[in-house]
Amino acid sequence: MATLIRPARARRIVLLTLGWEDLPKAISVHGAPPHERLREPTPGVLIQTDGGWVLLDTGFNTALIRDPALYRRFYPNVEYIPVLPGPGEPIEESLHDIGIDIDDIHTVAVSHLHHDHAGGLKLFAGRVPVHAQRRELQYGLANHPEPEHHAMARVDFDDPRIDWRLADGEADIAPGVRAVPTYGHTPGHQSFVVELDESVGGGGFVFAFDAADLTENIEQELAIGGYVDVDPQETVEPIRRLKKLAADKGYPLIPGHDPHAWPHWTEHFRERFGE
Repeated sequence: MATLIRPARARRIVLLTLGWEDLPKAISVHGAPPHERLREPTPGVLIQTDGGWVLLDTGFNTALIRDPALYRRFYPNVEYIPVLPGPGEPIEESLHDIGIDIDDIHTVAVSHLHHDHAGGLKLFAGRVPVHAQRRELQYGLANHPEPEHHAMARVDFDDPRIDWRLADGEADIAPGVRAVPTYGHTPGHQSFVVELDESVGGGGFVFAFDAADLTENIEQELAIGGYVDVDPQETVEPIRRLKKLAADKGYPLIPGHDPHAWPHWTEHFRERFGE
């Protein structure tokens, strides 16, 4: 009898907080009262697979925040305040804290090209493959000012050294890591399904990233506050698809910027997989 060989899957998940964003809640929940503000974490997800470590999202481009002239250029909205966690590069500092070298990362994927998710690509240009949706990069590189008006800093991703691996829909990023399109927040936004190997207990998780910033976006199916070229109510459909995907698999669905859920899940993975 032939032996059934199970496909390799992920073996460890580490959540990274690559900074914070002080902003109106209306950026995350469409129609929220303008006076309500949140301090939201900037997410990164580190996943250990058989081939090495995979990083989902890369945080801010620190140069655009620390240089006053660049800050004025790329962060003109005074209601939105990016906050860095330390004096260095957040990715390198976060990896150092858990004893992982940046050279151990063999694959990067970005949910989308907003400056709080694609700003750290400068650390990986010319080093590792970078996965994204083709339509996201095409929009970001379009020869008109609209992408920058929607918080995409072309300097973050217009680099000939980046080894792009572009998808047109669902795509496998690494063993146990799959991208699923959730267009709306941006034209090519993608979320991720991570399936864990049975050697570490099996199961898995769905990471919404900015398809759903907050738990209430998911539980109450509330439209998100940031969107490009769609009606805000159209952003509810990807949330429902992610909820169904998570329910069908029996996986938790984790929002991208929730200031309460992100620390909770960070601790959950720390307890499950150790330091």
